[in-house]
Amino acid sequence: MAVSGFIFLGFVLAHMYGNLKAFAGHDAFNEYAHHLRVLGEPMLPHEGALWILRLGLILSLVVHVYCAVVLWRRAARARTTKYVMKKDTGATRASLMMRWGGVTILVFLIWHLLNFTIGKVNPGGGATNDPYNLMVDTFDLWWMTLIYIVAMLALGAHLHHGIWSAAQTLGWTGTAAKRQRAKVFGFVIALIVSVGFSLVPLAVLAGIISK
Repeated sequence: MAVSGFIFLGFVLAHMYGNLKAFAGHDAFNEYAHHLRVLGEPMLPHEGALWILRLGLILSLVVHVYCAVVLWRRAARARTTKYVMKKDTGATRASLMMRWGGVTILVFLIWHLLNFTIGKVNPGGGATNDPYNLMVDTFDLWWMTLIYIVAMLALGAHLHHGIWSAAQTLGWTGTAAKRQRAKVFGFVIALIVSVGFSLVPLAVLAGIISK
């Protein structure tokens, strides 16, 4: 679960960088989207590298979800009766949200793919053949931006605890100093990702990014 989580972390950082191309304008954003589709040509077919990436992410997703289910079942078996009184275990809010936060992210991921990749749905009713315009039409709707921001908050919380937990699993938190560094690193990365992804939809809604 830790390894697949770090694979997703690398992907979301790269994806966030690509999204921020929207601030450079229509042509820069669409050129980036086009570059992803021709990456590796002529050695690879059109969109070949993109499909290799997609298959790798799908495999990582299957592994990540499977491990989450296994860990949830293991935790359920470990405690057969509920506590009479809830105790303060020192758990962070992010750690308590991991399960439902993961479900929220998974549901959002399905919609996000339908919106921008598979089938391409323009909730504003416009054309779908231009990536930049599709993005602007989508986030021009306040409720679409709200859904996106909520999903990014869930992603940030998931990364905050997930990075710390993964570091612990991989044996990178053997001392108090290392544990503190892992916690700070998890918080900083979670903040960068959630804010970085939120900038574009908020800028569209505010009229800073437009057609």
